[in-house]
Amino acid sequence: MFIGEYKHNLDEKGRLAVPKKFRKALEKGLVVTRGLDTSLFLFPKEEWDKLAEKLSSLPLGNSNSRAFARLMLAGAMDIMLDKQGRVVLPEYLRVYADLKKSVVLAGLYNRLELWSEKNWEVYKKKVEQDAESVAEQLGDLGI
Repeated sequence: MFIGEYKHNLDEKGRLAVPKKFRKALEKGLVVTRGLDTSLFLFPKEEWDKLAEKLSSLPLGNSNSRAFARLMLAGAMDIMLDKQGRVVLPEYLRVYADLKKSVVLAGLYNRLELWSEKNWEVYKKKVEQDAESVAEQLGDLGI
Protein backbone atom coordinates (compact mmCIF):
# COMPACT_ATOMS: atom_id res chain seq x y z
CA MET A 1 0.00 0.00 0.00
CA PHE A 2 1.33 3.41 -0.99
CA ILE A 3 0.40 6.46 1.06
CA GLY A 4 2.06 9.79 1.77
CA GLU A 5 3.77 12.60 -0.06
CA TYR A 6 7.54 12.64 -0.69
CA LYS A 7 9.85 15.07 -2.45
CA HIS A 8 12.92 13.84 -4.30
CA ASN A 9 15.18 15.24 -7.01
CA LEU A 10 15.75 13.82 -10.46
CA ASP A 11 19.41 13.49 -11.30
CA GLU A 12 20.96 14.49 -14.63
CA LYS A 13 20.31 10.98 -16.05
CA GLY A 14 16.59 11.06 -15.22
CA ARG A 15 16.92 8.78 -12.20
CA LEU A 16 14.58 9.17 -9.25
CA ALA A 17 15.04 7.61 -5.82
CA VAL A 18 11.97 5.73 -4.60
CA PRO A 19 11.24 6.06 -0.87
CA LYS A 20 12.75 3.09 0.96
CA LYS A 21 9.40 2.03 2.46
CA PHE A 22 8.01 1.38 -1.06
CA ARG A 23 10.92 -0.53 -2.58
CA LYS A 24 9.91 -4.02 -1.44
CA ALA A 25 6.52 -3.67 -3.17
CA LEU A 26 8.31 -2.68 -6.39
CA GLU A 27 11.21 -5.13 -6.47
CA LYS A 28 9.42 -7.52 -8.86
CA GLY A 29 9.20 -4.75 -11.44
CA LEU A 30 7.06 -1.76 -12.15
CA VAL A 31 5.42 0.12 -14.96
CA VAL A 32 5.40 3.87 -15.43
CA THR A 33 2.95 5.54 -17.78
CA ARG A 34 1.26 8.81 -18.59
CA GLY A 35 -1.13 9.72 -15.82
CA LEU A 36 -3.86 12.28 -15.53
CA ASP A 37 -3.56 15.96 -14.65
CA THR A 38 -0.02 16.08 -16.08
CA SER A 39 1.35 13.42 -13.76
CA LEU A 40 2.90 10.01 -14.22
CA PHE A 41 1.44 6.82 -12.76
CA LEU A 42 3.86 4.25 -11.38
CA PHE A 43 2.38 0.79 -10.72
CA PRO A 44 3.83 -2.38 -9.24
CA LYS A 45 3.84 -4.94 -12.07
CA GLU A 46 0.98 -6.99 -10.61
CA GLU A 47 -1.26 -3.91 -10.23
CA TRP A 48 -0.41 -2.82 -13.76
CA ASP A 49 -1.38 -6.23 -15.12
CA LYS A 50 -4.85 -5.89 -13.53
CA LEU A 51 -5.36 -2.43 -15.01
CA ALA A 52 -4.01 -3.38 -18.44
CA GLU A 53 -6.45 -6.30 -18.58
CA LYS A 54 -9.36 -3.95 -17.87
CA LEU A 55 -8.13 -1.40 -20.42
CA SER A 56 -7.75 -4.05 -23.11
CA SER A 57 -11.35 -5.15 -22.60
CA LEU A 58 -12.85 -1.67 -23.11
CA PRO A 59 -15.15 -1.42 -26.14
CA LEU A 60 -13.20 -0.56 -29.30
CA GLY A 61 -16.21 1.20 -30.76
CA ASN A 62 -16.16 3.87 -28.06
CA SER A 63 -13.79 6.74 -28.87
CA ASN A 64 -13.26 7.64 -25.20
CA SER A 65 -12.30 4.04 -24.43
CA ARG A 66 -9.81 3.99 -27.28
CA ALA A 67 -8.33 7.34 -26.26
CA PHE A 68 -7.88 6.37 -22.61
CA ALA A 69 -6.41 2.97 -23.47
CA ARG A 70 -3.95 4.66 -25.85
CA LEU A 71 -2.96 7.22 -23.23
CA MET A 72 -2.24 4.55 -20.64
CA LEU A 73 -0.96 1.61 -22.70
CA ALA A 74 1.02 3.25 -25.49
CA GLY A 75 2.85 5.48 -23.02
CA ALA A 76 3.75 2.65 -20.64
CA MET A 77 7.28 1.45 -19.98
CA ASP A 78 8.53 -1.48 -17.90
CA ILE A 79 11.23 -0.32 -15.50
CA MET A 80 13.18 -1.80 -12.58
CA LEU A 81 14.67 -0.45 -9.40
CA ASP A 82 18.45 -0.28 -9.49
CA LYS A 83 20.63 -1.35 -6.54
CA GLN A 84 20.28 2.11 -4.98
CA GLY A 85 16.46 2.03 -5.15
CA ARG A 86 16.20 4.39 -8.12
CA VAL A 87 14.20 4.22 -11.32
CA VAL A 88 15.13 5.76 -14.66
CA LEU A 89 12.19 7.69 -16.07
CA PRO A 90 12.07 7.76 -19.88
CA GLU A 91 12.59 11.21 -21.37
CA TYR A 92 9.23 11.28 -23.20
CA LEU A 93 7.45 10.73 -19.87
CA ARG A 94 9.55 13.35 -18.07
CA VAL A 95 8.60 15.83 -20.80
CA TYR A 96 4.91 14.87 -20.60
CA ALA A 97 4.81 15.48 -16.82
CA ASP A 98 7.15 18.51 -16.92
CA LEU A 99 9.60 16.76 -14.57
CA LYS A 100 12.83 18.68 -14.40
CA LYS A 101 14.40 18.57 -10.93
CA SER A 102 12.08 18.50 -7.91
CA VAL A 103 9.53 15.66 -8.05
CA VAL A 104 6.71 14.82 -5.68
CA LEU A 105 5.83 11.15 -5.24
CA ALA A 106 2.25 10.84 -4.02
CA GLY A 107 1.15 7.48 -2.64
CA LEU A 108 -2.35 6.52 -3.79
CA TYR A 109 -2.86 3.05 -2.35
CA ASN A 110 -2.13 0.83 -5.37
CA ARG A 111 0.05 3.28 -7.31
CA LEU A 112 2.40 6.21 -6.99
CA GLU A 113 1.86 9.43 -8.87
CA LEU A 114 4.87 11.47 -9.92
CA TRP A 115 4.40 15.23 -10.23
CA SER A 116 6.63 18.22 -10.83
CA GLU A 117 6.70 20.03 -7.50
CA LYS A 118 5.27 23.17 -9.14
CA ASN A 119 2.33 21.33 -10.76
CA TRP A 120 1.63 19.39 -7.55
CA GLU A 121 1.41 22.57 -5.46
CA VAL A 122 -0.98 24.19 -7.97
CA TYR A 123 -3.14 21.06 -8.16
CA LYS A 124 -3.17 20.49 -4.41
CA LYS A 125 -4.15 24.10 -3.70
CA LYS A 126 -7.08 23.88 -6.15
CA VAL A 127 -8.32 20.58 -4.68
CA GLU A 128 -8.00 21.87 -1.13
CA GLN A 129 -10.11 24.91 -2.06
CA ASP A 130 -12.78 22.67 -3.61
CA ALA A 131 -12.65 19.97 -0.92
CA GLU A 132 -16.19 20.49 0.39
CA SER A 133 -17.73 20.34 -3.08
CA VAL A 134 -15.71 17.23 -3.95
CA ALA A 135 -16.75 15.58 -0.66
CA GLU A 136 -20.42 16.27 -1.40
CA GLN A 137 -20.13 14.67 -4.84
CA LEU A 138 -18.38 11.64 -3.39
CA GLY A 139 -21.17 11.33 -0.85
CA ASP A 140 -23.45 10.44 -3.75
CA LEU A 141 -21.16 7.48 -4.42
CA GLY A 142 -21.42 6.23 -0.86
CA ILE A 143 -18.07 7.52 0.35
